[in-house]
Amino acid sequence: MVRSHIFSITWVKFFMSTPAQSRQAGKNRSQADRTLDRSFIWITRIFAFSIAAVLVWIGFQVAVQGLPALEQFGLGFLFTSTWSPNPPNVELGILPSIYGTLASSFIGLLIAVPIGIGTAVLLSENILPLSVRTVLVFLVELLAAIPSVVYGLWGIFVLTPFLGTVGTWLNKFLGWIPLFSRPESGAIGGPGLLPAGIILAIMTLPIITAISRDALASVPKNLREAAYGLGCTRWETLIRVIIPAAFSGIVSAIMLALGRAMGETMAVTMLIGNSNRISPSLFAPSNTIASLLANQFAEAGGLLISALMYAAFVLFILTLIVNILAELVVLRVKRL
Repeated sequence: MVRSHIFSITWVKFFMSTPAQSRQAGKNRSQADRTLDRSFIWITRIFAFSIAAVLVWIGFQVAVQGLPALEQFGLGFLFTSTWSPNPPNVELGILPSIYGTLASSFIGLLIAVPIGIGTAVLLSENILPLSVRTVLVFLVELLAAIPSVVYGLWGIFVLTPFLGTVGTWLNKFLGWIPLFSRPESGAIGGPGLLPAGIILAIMTLPIITAISRDALASVPKNLREAAYGLGCTRWETLIRVIIPAAFSGIVSAIMLALGRAMGETMAVTMLIGNSNRISPSLFAPSNTIASLLANQFAEAGGLLISALMYAAFVLFILTLIVNILAELVVLRVKRL
């Protein structure tokens, strides 16, 4: 009891000390303590700059490996749909892969974002009993532990046949819309953009849910209490106060999920169809840059390796652009 009282008095004196007393206390610190502080600062700086250095080094190495393809094909590599690596008429282009990467990622986020944010709200608010919320958090996090190949196999044997039935119905009644038109192959229910997008939605759902839940839970309780004091209901407080306050964290979750979707390889390769064609139909086979790399790299050589590194650098730049845009959006919202 006496120790507790002495400890409390010590902390009160510490918090009630003046700036001059704090500076005097800092001067009285030993040289070893100062050296330890400076060492800690420099170590953390080294760690931070090393991450940036690794990122720059990876980008530089990929760019250097892709220079021969850049000299051979130029920027036309980005706007050509033909992929013919067999000599003597070598013609390579990744426009269908860029389209498939962006389209499948967009479909995945279109499904995962509302579900993920809604789940995060459910898990961060006192809507359900704590025991139920604990189980739901465990199940959501369990989705992140499932290997990509398992998602791919589930998509092949379960999701694709189901989408074949749904796709046939959609094409029958909404076939006049390009999104639900019949692909050039004539078959509905095989590999395509839609199953790949749905798998990406399932795979990115834990990322969006976990980070958004942490962002919502970190909002100060004073904001919530102030909103209640002004007469706001729970849902008005949630929509007008809590979610806007956690907006930067939610955007970060979405962008992290987008990067995960754009770089996903195995599951998408198993489900997207790996076809170098651009089609507006959701049921048509397509391709992504990551799938292109996975399918071609094993037997690549010479100029083809350089072309694949060129494609990898394009994916690197796309991801970088998306993250820069997300940061600009967050900064703009903070200024409002």
